[in-house]
Amino acid sequence: MYAKAAKIIKSANRCVAFTGAGISVESGIPPFRGENGLWNRYDPMTFDIQYFMKHTRHSWEVFREIFYEVFGRVKPNLAHYSLAEMEAKNLLKAVVTQNVDNLHAEAGSRTIHEFHGSLKKLICLGCKREYKVSEIDLDILPPVCLQCGGILKPDVVFFGEDIPEPARAHSFDEASRADCFILIGTTGTVAPANMIPGAAKSNGAGIIEINPFPSAYTPSITDIFLGDKASVAMEKLMEELDKLE
Repeated sequence: MYAKAAKIIKSANRCVAFTGAGISVESGIPPFRGENGLWNRYDPMTFDIQYFMKHTRHSWEVFREIFYEVFGRVKPNLAHYSLAEMEAKNLLKAVVTQNVDNLHAEAGSRTIHEFHGSLKKLICLGCKREYKVSEIDLDILPPVCLQCGGILKPDVVFFGEDIPEPARAHSFDEASRADCFILIGTTGTVAPANMIPGAAKSNGAGIIEINPFPSAYTPSITDIFLGDKASVAMEKLMEELDKLE
């Protein structure tokens, strides 16, 4: 199956990767759902925009613990680096990711559409000024804007918020133009992101899925299922792609 997948990728005019939490689990980032998911340890309501507005300090205490203490120590894994290498070799045109961890960028990918935003940026709820998280002292909570004094929020999509533009439009545009779509570490349960692979399939793309276990996509749109964890699958796939050079 890996050899067949490699041939599809090699012959594609526009191949795009679509990644979810599973690609970052091997970097040490726990998924939100499932047995060891964050929702088993933290109340999901903490990530609701209305809760954040009413209980800003408490929300920020949780965010700092999860995102800026735990996530801040992680590094890209082989799967992230493999996608960056594929892009460098012109085998991959873009990455559409549901993840907010910035690991694709750290691995060297250039064309990345962050559907749910990025933890590496903070945005002022007052004047909308953006900051790199490294510019703000998170020892003082909640952090405030250096320009207007407004509350800063991680530039990620909270429950109750819309998907930001232009990330939404770019992501669905990739689905409309791709003839090969590689799904990695995504279960297909989070809307509206879970609509993107279906849109690619409807537009004629071949769907290659990498997951250790079948997902919601497997029986419905997947053409080739590679049943390994992300790093193992990407290593095997890169070996097959090298044979075709």
